[in-house]
Amino acid sequence: MQATALITIFGVILLASLLAAPRRASVEGFFGGTGANGAAPGLWVLVLSQVTTWIFARSLMNSAILGYYYGIAGTLAYAAYYGSFLTGGFIVARLRARGAGSVQDWLRSEFGATGTAAYNLVIALRLLSEVFANLLVVGLIFAALLPGSGTAAILIVAALGLAYSAWGGLSAALRTDVLQMAVFLVVFAIAFVALLTMPGFDLAAVVTAPGAAGGYLGWVLMLVAALQVFSYPAHDPVMMDRGFLADPATTRASFLHAFWISALCIIAFGFFGIQASLTGAAYEGELIGTWAAMFPAWVFVLLMVSLLVSALSTLDSALASAARLAVEELRLAPRTLTGGRVAMVIVMASGTALTLWGNQTLFDAVAVSGTASMFLTPVLIFGLVLRRRIALWAYLVAFAAAILGAAVYFARGTAWIAALLPAGHKYEQLLVICMTVLIIGFAAALLGSRRVAKGAAA
Repeated sequence: MQATALITIFGVILLASLLAAPRRASVEGFFGGTGANGAAPGLWVLVLSQVTTWIFARSLMNSAILGYYYGIAGTLAYAAYYGSFLTGGFIVARLRARGAGSVQDWLRSEFGATGTAAYNLVIALRLLSEVFANLLVVGLIFAALLPGSGTAAILIVAALGLAYSAWGGLSAALRTDVLQMAVFLVVFAIAFVALLTMPGFDLAAVVTAPGAAGGYLGWVLMLVAALQVFSYPAHDPVMMDRGFLADPATTRASFLHAFWISALCIIAFGFFGIQASLTGAAYEGELIGTWAAMFPAWVFVLLMVSLLVSALSTLDSALASAARLAVEELRLAPRTLTGGRVAMVIVMASGTALTLWGNQTLFDAVAVSGTASMFLTPVLIFGLVLRRRIALWAYLVAFAAAILGAAVYFARGTAWIAALLPAGHKYEQLLVICMTVLIIGFAAALLGSRRVAKGAAA
Protein backbone atom coordinates (compact mmCIF):
# COMPACT_ATOMS: atom_id res chain seq x y z
CA MET A 1 0.00 0.00 0.00
CA GLN A 2 2.77 2.43 0.95
CA ALA A 3 4.77 1.50 -2.12
CA THR A 4 1.77 1.94 -4.42
CA ALA A 5 0.93 5.36 -2.97
CA LEU A 6 4.53 6.51 -3.18
CA ILE A 7 4.99 5.35 -6.78
CA THR A 8 1.71 6.98 -7.82
CA ILE A 9 2.47 10.35 -6.21
CA PHE A 10 6.05 10.42 -7.43
CA GLY A 11 4.93 9.40 -10.92
CA VAL A 12 2.53 12.36 -11.02
CA ILE A 13 5.34 14.71 -9.93
CA LEU A 14 7.64 13.32 -12.62
CA LEU A 15 4.93 13.82 -15.26
CA ALA A 16 4.28 17.36 -14.02
CA SER A 17 8.02 18.11 -14.23
CA LEU A 18 8.10 16.90 -17.82
CA LEU A 19 5.12 19.11 -18.65
CA ALA A 20 6.62 22.12 -16.83
CA ALA A 21 9.85 21.97 -18.83
CA PRO A 22 9.92 24.47 -21.73
CA ARG A 23 8.45 23.15 -24.95
CA ARG A 24 11.10 24.87 -27.07
CA ALA A 25 14.76 25.03 -26.07
CA SER A 26 17.25 27.71 -27.06
CA VAL A 27 21.01 27.72 -26.62
CA GLU A 28 20.84 30.78 -24.34
CA GLY A 29 18.08 29.23 -22.25
CA PHE A 30 19.90 25.91 -22.06
CA PHE A 31 23.17 27.37 -20.75
CA GLY A 32 22.10 30.76 -19.35
CA GLY A 33 18.65 30.05 -17.89
CA THR A 34 16.85 32.83 -19.75
CA GLY A 35 13.12 32.47 -20.38
CA ALA A 36 11.38 32.20 -23.74
CA ASN A 37 11.37 36.01 -23.99
CA GLY A 38 15.07 36.25 -23.12
CA ALA A 39 14.42 37.64 -19.63
CA ALA A 40 16.48 36.69 -16.57
CA PRO A 41 14.75 34.69 -13.82
CA GLY A 42 12.92 36.70 -11.15
CA LEU A 43 13.64 36.82 -7.42
CA TRP A 44 11.41 33.98 -6.25
CA VAL A 45 12.34 31.73 -9.15
CA LEU A 46 15.95 32.12 -8.03
CA VAL A 47 15.09 31.67 -4.35
CA LEU A 48 13.05 28.51 -4.86
CA SER A 49 15.62 27.11 -7.26
CA GLN A 50 18.48 27.78 -4.82
CA VAL A 51 16.59 26.22 -1.93
CA THR A 52 15.33 23.11 -3.68
CA THR A 53 18.75 22.34 -5.16
CA TRP A 54 20.43 22.70 -1.78
CA ILE A 55 17.98 20.85 0.45
CA PHE A 56 18.51 17.80 -1.71
CA ALA A 57 17.75 14.25 -0.65
CA ARG A 58 21.24 13.54 0.61
CA SER A 59 21.17 16.66 2.80
CA LEU A 60 17.79 15.82 4.30
CA MET A 61 18.99 12.33 5.14
CA ASN A 62 22.28 13.65 6.53
CA SER A 63 20.43 16.08 8.80
CA ALA A 64 18.14 13.36 10.11
CA ILE A 65 20.93 10.81 10.58
CA LEU A 66 23.18 13.30 12.38
CA GLY A 67 20.18 14.28 14.51
CA TYR A 68 19.55 10.65 15.38
CA TYR A 69 23.12 10.03 16.51
CA TYR A 70 24.17 13.44 17.88
CA GLY A 71 20.90 15.16 18.73
CA ILE A 72 20.32 18.84 18.12
CA ALA A 73 24.08 19.40 17.87
CA GLY A 74 24.28 17.10 14.85
CA THR A 75 21.36 18.73 13.07
CA LEU A 76 22.66 22.25 13.77
CA ALA A 77 26.10 21.22 12.55
CA TYR A 78 24.63 20.20 9.21
CA ALA A 79 22.43 23.30 9.08
CA ALA A 80 25.62 25.37 9.53
CA TYR A 81 26.62 24.38 6.00
CA TYR A 82 23.66 26.47 4.83
CA GLY A 83 25.55 29.54 5.98
CA SER A 84 27.09 28.92 2.54
CA PHE A 85 24.28 31.06 1.13
CA LEU A 86 25.65 34.02 3.08
CA THR A 87 29.30 33.40 2.24
CA GLY A 88 28.35 32.43 -1.33
CA GLY A 89 26.40 35.66 -1.79
CA PHE A 90 29.40 37.60 -0.49
CA ILE A 91 31.76 35.83 -2.91
CA VAL A 92 29.42 36.37 -5.88
CA ALA A 93 29.11 40.08 -5.07
CA ARG A 94 32.90 40.45 -4.93
CA LEU A 95 33.36 38.53 -8.18
CA ARG A 96 30.77 40.65 -9.97
CA ALA A 97 32.34 43.84 -8.63
CA ARG A 98 35.61 42.70 -10.21
CA GLY A 99 33.86 42.19 -13.55
CA ALA A 100 33.97 38.37 -13.44
CA GLY A 101 31.13 36.33 -14.89
CA SER A 102 32.02 33.18 -12.93
CA VAL A 103 34.55 31.83 -10.46
CA GLN A 104 36.50 30.51 -13.43
CA ASP A 105 36.68 33.98 -14.97
CA TRP A 106 38.39 35.37 -11.89
CA LEU A 107 40.70 32.38 -11.44
CA ARG A 108 41.69 32.58 -15.10
CA SER A 109 42.67 36.23 -14.73
CA GLU A 110 44.72 35.44 -11.61
CA PHE A 111 46.25 32.03 -12.30
CA GLY A 112 45.69 31.30 -15.98
CA ALA A 113 44.67 27.95 -17.39
CA THR A 114 46.36 26.01 -14.57
CA GLY A 115 44.23 27.76 -11.95
CA THR A 116 40.96 27.03 -13.70
CA ALA A 117 41.96 23.43 -14.45
CA ALA A 118 42.49 22.72 -10.73
CA TYR A 119 39.16 24.33 -9.83
CA ASN A 120 37.26 22.58 -12.62
CA LEU A 121 38.56 19.22 -11.43
CA VAL A 122 37.08 19.82 -7.97
CA ILE A 123 33.68 20.97 -9.23
CA ALA A 124 33.48 18.10 -11.71
CA LEU A 125 33.91 15.70 -8.79
CA ARG A 126 31.31 17.70 -6.85
CA LEU A 127 28.74 17.39 -9.65
CA LEU A 128 29.38 13.68 -10.02
CA SER A 129 28.91 13.17 -6.28
CA GLU A 130 25.60 15.06 -6.42
CA VAL A 131 24.20 12.75 -9.08
CA PHE A 132 25.52 9.67 -7.29
CA ALA A 133 24.31 10.59 -3.80
CA ASN A 134 20.80 11.63 -4.79
CA LEU A 135 20.24 8.55 -6.94
CA LEU A 136 21.53 6.50 -4.02
CA VAL A 137 18.78 7.91 -1.78
CA VAL A 138 16.20 6.99 -4.43
CA GLY A 139 17.55 3.44 -4.41
CA LEU A 140 17.52 3.24 -0.60
CA ILE A 141 13.87 4.36 -0.45
CA PHE A 142 12.56 1.90 -3.00
CA ALA A 143 14.73 -0.93 -1.70
CA ALA A 144 13.19 -0.39 1.75
CA LEU A 145 9.64 -0.42 0.38
CA LEU A 146 10.02 -3.05 -2.30
CA PRO A 147 13.08 -5.23 -1.62
CA GLY A 148 15.09 -5.77 -4.76
CA SER A 149 13.68 -2.71 -6.59
CA GLY A 150 16.42 -0.22 -5.69
CA THR A 151 18.48 -0.55 -8.86
CA ALA A 152 15.43 -0.45 -11.13
CA ALA A 153 14.17 2.71 -9.36
CA ILE A 154 17.55 4.37 -9.79
CA LEU A 155 17.60 3.60 -13.51
CA ILE A 156 14.03 4.85 -14.06
CA VAL A 157 14.51 8.11 -12.13
CA ALA A 158 17.87 8.69 -13.85
CA ALA A 159 16.30 8.22 -17.28
CA LEU A 160 13.26 10.42 -16.64
CA GLY A 161 15.29 13.11 -14.88
CA LEU A 162 17.70 13.15 -17.79
CA ALA A 163 14.82 13.39 -20.27
CA TYR A 164 13.46 16.76 -19.18
CA SER A 165 16.87 18.11 -18.10
CA ALA A 166 18.38 17.40 -21.51
CA TRP A 167 15.42 19.00 -23.23
CA GLY A 168 15.69 22.45 -21.69
CA GLY A 169 18.94 22.61 -19.72
CA LEU A 170 19.16 25.37 -17.11
CA SER A 171 15.86 26.94 -18.16
CA ALA A 172 14.13 23.59 -17.56
CA ALA A 173 15.84 23.22 -14.20
CA LEU A 174 14.68 26.66 -13.07
CA ARG A 175 11.07 26.10 -14.15
CA THR A 176 10.78 22.63 -12.66
CA ASP A 177 12.55 23.73 -9.46
CA VAL A 178 9.67 26.11 -8.75
CA LEU A 179 7.11 23.33 -9.20
CA GLN A 180 9.12 20.81 -7.22
CA MET A 181 9.83 23.22 -4.36
CA ALA A 182 6.15 24.12 -4.08
CA VAL A 183 5.29 20.42 -3.86
CA PHE A 184 8.07 19.81 -1.36
CA LEU A 185 6.99 22.66 0.94
CA VAL A 186 3.36 21.52 1.01
CA VAL A 187 4.16 17.84 1.51
CA PHE A 188 6.87 18.43 4.08
CA ALA A 189 4.80 20.99 6.00
CA ILE A 190 2.00 18.42 6.42
CA ALA A 191 4.47 15.77 7.61
CA PHE A 192 6.12 18.24 10.01
CA VAL A 193 2.81 19.29 11.56
CA ALA A 194 1.99 15.61 11.99
CA LEU A 195 5.30 15.17 13.85
CA LEU A 196 4.63 18.15 16.13
CA THR A 197 1.16 16.89 17.04
CA MET A 198 1.94 13.19 17.44
CA PRO A 199 1.56 11.72 20.96
CA GLY A 200 4.80 11.87 22.92
CA PHE A 201 6.42 14.66 20.91
CA ASP A 202 8.15 17.15 23.22
CA LEU A 203 9.72 20.18 21.53
CA ALA A 204 11.84 21.01 24.59
CA ALA A 205 13.23 17.47 24.60
CA VAL A 206 14.02 17.64 20.89
CA VAL A 207 15.94 20.93 21.05
CA THR A 208 18.04 19.68 23.96
CA ALA A 209 18.44 16.07 22.83
CA PRO A 210 21.93 14.53 23.02
CA GLY A 211 21.15 11.88 20.39
CA ALA A 212 21.76 8.15 20.49
CA ALA A 213 25.55 8.60 20.61
CA GLY A 214 25.78 11.86 22.61
CA GLY A 215 26.15 15.42 21.35
CA TYR A 216 29.97 15.79 21.50
CA LEU A 217 30.66 14.71 17.91
CA GLY A 218 27.87 16.99 16.70
CA TRP A 219 29.78 19.96 18.07
CA VAL A 220 32.96 18.62 16.44
CA LEU A 221 31.11 18.64 13.11
CA MET A 222 29.96 22.19 13.85
CA LEU A 223 33.64 23.23 13.97
CA VAL A 224 34.28 21.38 10.70
CA ALA A 225 31.36 23.23 9.08
CA ALA A 226 32.69 26.55 10.38
CA LEU A 227 36.06 25.84 8.73
CA GLN A 228 34.52 24.77 5.43
CA VAL A 229 31.62 27.21 5.08
CA PHE A 230 33.58 29.95 3.32
CA SER A 231 34.97 27.78 0.55
CA TYR A 232 32.06 25.33 0.32
CA PRO A 233 29.73 27.48 -1.82
CA ALA A 234 32.52 28.50 -4.18
CA HIS A 235 33.03 24.90 -5.28
CA ASP A 236 29.32 24.31 -5.80
CA PRO A 237 28.61 25.16 -9.46
CA VAL A 238 24.84 24.97 -8.98
CA MET A 239 24.92 27.83 -6.46
CA MET A 240 27.59 29.82 -8.31
CA ASP A 241 25.80 29.50 -11.66
CA ARG A 242 22.69 31.06 -10.12
CA GLY A 243 24.75 33.96 -8.82
CA PHE A 244 25.21 35.41 -12.30
CA LEU A 245 21.75 35.07 -13.86
CA ALA A 246 19.97 38.19 -12.54
CA ASP A 247 20.91 41.74 -11.54
CA PRO A 248 23.04 42.22 -8.38
CA ALA A 249 20.16 43.39 -6.13
CA THR A 250 17.93 40.45 -7.07
CA THR A 251 20.82 38.04 -6.68
CA ARG A 252 21.74 39.38 -3.24
CA ALA A 253 18.15 39.09 -2.02
CA SER A 254 17.83 35.57 -3.42
CA PHE A 255 20.85 34.36 -1.42
CA LEU A 256 19.51 35.87 1.81
CA HIS A 257 16.04 34.34 1.43
CA ALA A 258 17.50 30.99 0.36
CA PHE A 259 19.58 30.93 3.54
CA TRP A 260 16.78 31.18 6.09
CA ILE A 261 14.31 29.02 4.18
CA SER A 262 16.74 26.16 3.58
CA ALA A 263 18.21 26.30 7.10
CA LEU A 264 14.74 26.03 8.63
CA CYS A 265 13.86 23.09 6.37
CA ILE A 266 17.07 21.24 7.24
CA ILE A 267 16.58 21.77 10.98
CA ALA A 268 12.93 20.72 10.75
CA PHE A 269 13.85 17.53 8.88
CA GLY A 270 16.49 16.83 11.49
CA PHE A 271 13.71 16.74 14.09
CA PHE A 272 12.50 13.47 12.55
CA GLY A 273 15.87 11.87 13.26
CA ILE A 274 16.08 13.35 16.76
CA GLN A 275 12.57 12.11 17.59
CA ALA A 276 13.58 8.62 16.50
CA SER A 277 16.50 8.67 18.95
CA LEU A 278 14.31 9.99 21.77
CA THR A 279 11.81 7.17 21.36
CA GLY A 280 14.62 4.63 21.38
CA ALA A 281 13.83 3.42 17.87
CA ALA A 282 16.46 1.13 16.36
CA TYR A 283 18.50 2.60 13.51
CA GLU A 284 17.53 0.77 10.35
CA GLY A 285 18.22 1.42 6.67
CA GLU A 286 19.47 5.03 6.83
CA LEU A 287 16.42 5.72 9.07
CA ILE A 288 13.96 4.78 6.33
CA GLY A 289 13.07 1.50 8.03
CA THR A 290 13.00 3.28 11.39
CA TRP A 291 10.46 5.84 10.19
CA ALA A 292 8.32 3.14 8.58
CA ALA A 293 7.89 1.58 12.02
CA MET A 294 7.51 4.89 13.89
CA PHE A 295 4.97 6.86 11.89
CA PRO A 296 1.52 6.26 10.42
CA ALA A 297 1.68 5.11 6.82
CA TRP A 298 0.54 8.43 5.37
CA VAL A 299 3.19 10.42 7.29
CA PHE A 300 5.89 7.99 6.17
CA VAL A 301 4.78 8.31 2.53
CA LEU A 302 4.92 12.12 2.76
CA LEU A 303 8.45 11.93 4.16
CA MET A 304 9.54 9.68 1.30
CA VAL A 305 7.88 11.97 -1.27
CA SER A 306 9.81 14.89 0.23
CA LEU A 307 13.07 13.00 -0.23
CA LEU A 308 12.28 11.90 -3.78
CA VAL A 309 11.23 15.39 -4.90
CA SER A 310 14.39 16.89 -3.44
CA ALA A 311 16.49 14.25 -5.23
CA LEU A 312 14.81 14.99 -8.55
CA SER A 313 15.24 18.76 -8.21
CA THR A 314 18.97 18.38 -7.56
CA LEU A 315 19.56 16.02 -10.44
CA ASP A 316 18.32 18.45 -13.10
CA SER A 317 20.35 21.34 -11.69
CA ALA A 318 23.51 19.23 -11.40
CA LEU A 319 23.11 18.16 -15.02
CA ALA A 320 22.58 21.75 -16.19
CA SER A 321 25.75 22.85 -14.39
CA ALA A 322 27.63 19.86 -15.78
CA ALA A 323 26.64 20.90 -19.30
CA ARG A 324 27.84 24.47 -18.71
CA LEU A 325 31.12 23.22 -17.24
CA ALA A 326 31.82 20.85 -20.13
CA VAL A 327 30.81 23.26 -22.90
CA GLU A 328 31.53 26.80 -21.68
CA GLU A 329 34.48 26.21 -19.36
CA LEU A 330 36.25 23.06 -20.55
CA ARG A 331 35.18 23.50 -24.19
CA LEU A 332 34.89 19.75 -24.61
CA ALA A 333 31.88 20.13 -26.92
CA PRO A 334 30.44 22.88 -29.13
CA ARG A 335 28.06 25.41 -27.52
CA THR A 336 25.00 23.76 -28.98
CA LEU A 337 22.02 21.90 -27.57
CA THR A 338 23.58 18.64 -28.73
CA GLY A 339 26.89 19.44 -27.03
CA GLY A 340 25.17 20.18 -23.73
CA ARG A 341 22.97 17.11 -23.93
CA VAL A 342 25.90 14.79 -24.58
CA ALA A 343 27.62 16.16 -21.48
CA MET A 344 24.47 15.52 -19.42
CA VAL A 345 24.21 11.93 -20.63
CA ILE A 346 27.84 11.20 -19.71
CA VAL A 347 27.52 12.69 -16.20
CA MET A 348 24.21 10.95 -15.48
CA ALA A 349 25.56 7.61 -16.72
CA SER A 350 28.71 8.01 -14.59
CA GLY A 351 26.78 8.96 -11.47
CA THR A 352 24.35 6.09 -11.97
CA ALA A 353 27.22 3.64 -12.36
CA LEU A 354 28.71 4.82 -9.04
CA THR A 355 25.53 3.80 -7.19
CA LEU A 356 26.52 0.19 -7.90
CA TRP A 357 29.84 0.72 -6.11
CA GLY A 358 28.40 0.10 -2.65
CA ASN A 359 29.48 3.08 -0.49
CA GLN A 360 26.33 4.27 1.27
CA THR A 361 27.90 6.62 3.85
CA LEU A 362 26.11 9.76 2.76
CA PHE A 363 28.02 12.28 4.89
CA ASP A 364 31.36 11.12 3.48
CA ALA A 365 30.55 12.75 0.14
CA VAL A 366 30.01 16.08 1.92
CA ALA A 367 33.17 15.70 4.01
CA VAL A 368 35.40 14.77 1.09
CA SER A 369 33.93 17.41 -1.21
CA GLY A 370 34.09 20.11 1.48
CA THR A 371 37.70 19.29 2.34
CA ALA A 372 38.76 19.37 -1.32
CA SER A 373 37.21 22.84 -1.67
CA MET A 374 39.22 24.34 1.20
CA PHE A 375 42.09 25.46 -1.01
CA LEU A 376 39.73 28.24 -2.10
CA THR A 377 39.52 29.79 1.38
CA PRO A 378 43.01 31.38 1.49
CA VAL A 379 42.90 32.08 -2.24
CA LEU A 380 39.61 33.97 -2.04
CA ILE A 381 40.48 35.82 1.17
CA PHE A 382 43.92 36.95 0.02
CA GLY A 383 43.12 37.41 -3.66
CA LEU A 384 39.47 38.48 -3.81
CA VAL A 385 38.91 40.19 -0.45
CA LEU A 386 42.37 41.61 0.36
CA ARG A 387 43.21 42.11 -3.33
CA ARG A 388 46.69 40.67 -3.09
CA ARG A 389 48.39 38.98 -6.01
CA ILE A 390 49.01 35.31 -5.19
CA ALA A 391 51.80 33.39 -6.90
CA LEU A 392 50.76 30.33 -8.89
CA TRP A 393 52.98 28.09 -6.75
CA ALA A 394 51.13 29.20 -3.60
CA TYR A 395 47.78 28.47 -5.25
CA LEU A 396 48.97 25.00 -6.23
CA VAL A 397 50.34 24.28 -2.73
CA ALA A 398 46.94 25.17 -1.23
CA PHE A 399 45.22 23.03 -3.86
CA ALA A 400 47.52 20.04 -3.28
CA ALA A 401 47.01 20.26 0.50
CA ALA A 402 43.22 20.25 0.11
CA ILE A 403 43.15 17.37 -2.36
CA LEU A 404 45.56 15.37 -0.21
CA GLY A 405 43.43 16.10 2.87
CA ALA A 406 40.29 14.89 1.09
CA ALA A 407 42.09 11.76 -0.09
CA VAL A 408 43.38 11.04 3.42
CA TYR A 409 39.89 11.30 4.89
CA PHE A 410 38.40 9.15 2.15
CA ALA A 411 41.07 6.44 2.59
CA ARG A 412 41.33 6.73 6.40
CA GLY A 413 40.61 3.00 6.76
CA THR A 414 43.87 2.09 4.99
CA ALA A 415 46.41 0.89 7.52
CA TRP A 416 49.29 3.24 6.62
CA ILE A 417 47.01 6.28 6.43
CA ALA A 418 45.33 5.39 9.71
CA ALA A 419 48.80 5.34 11.31
CA LEU A 420 49.30 8.99 10.27
CA LEU A 421 46.02 10.21 11.78
CA PRO A 422 45.41 10.86 15.47
CA ALA A 423 43.45 8.21 17.32
CA GLY A 424 39.79 9.07 17.65
CA HIS A 425 36.48 9.17 15.83
CA LYS A 426 36.48 9.87 12.10
CA TYR A 427 34.91 13.30 12.66
CA GLU A 428 37.70 14.25 15.06
CA GLN A 429 40.17 13.14 12.40
CA LEU A 430 38.27 15.22 9.83
CA LEU A 431 38.60 18.30 12.04
CA VAL A 432 42.38 17.79 12.32
CA ILE A 433 42.64 17.31 8.55
CA CYS A 434 40.66 20.51 7.86
CA MET A 435 42.78 22.54 10.28
CA THR A 436 45.97 21.22 8.67
CA VAL A 437 44.74 22.01 5.16
CA LEU A 438 43.89 25.59 6.15
CA ILE A 439 47.19 26.15 7.96
CA ILE A 440 49.17 25.00 4.91
CA GLY A 441 46.95 27.00 2.53
CA PHE A 442 47.15 30.24 4.50
CA ALA A 443 50.90 29.86 5.02
CA ALA A 444 51.41 29.41 1.28
CA ALA A 445 49.14 32.35 0.45
CA LEU A 446 50.90 34.58 2.97
CA LEU A 447 54.38 33.69 1.71
CA GLY A 448 53.38 33.74 -1.94
CA SER A 449 51.33 36.93 -2.12
CA ARG A 450 52.13 40.58 -2.57
CA ARG A 451 50.16 43.77 -2.38
CA VAL A 452 49.12 45.10 -5.77
CA ALA A 453 50.34 48.63 -6.48
CA LYS A 454 47.57 51.23 -6.38
CA GLY A 455 46.12 51.69 -9.85
CA ALA A 456 47.47 48.38 -11.11
CA ALA A 457 45.14 45.62 -12.25
CA ALA A 458 44.31 43.35 -9.34
